[in-house]
Amino acid sequence: MGKGLSLWFACSSILLLTAGSIAISYNVWLALLLGLLCVLNIGWGFIVKARLRRRLEQ
Repeated sequence: MGKGLSLWFACSSILLLTAGSIAISYNVWLALLLGLLCVLNIGWGFIVKARLRRRLEQ
């Protein structure tokens, strides 16, 4: 995975977690949704990394 794509996943995860931590004081359901989105974003990053690595090996 390139540096730009890695930076994108890292920054987007940090932004989602920050928004979730702020949302805790306003709405618990929104905070849970943002936490779930962050976990999905991190998982998607691992999926993209594995697919790119597999493509480079072939």
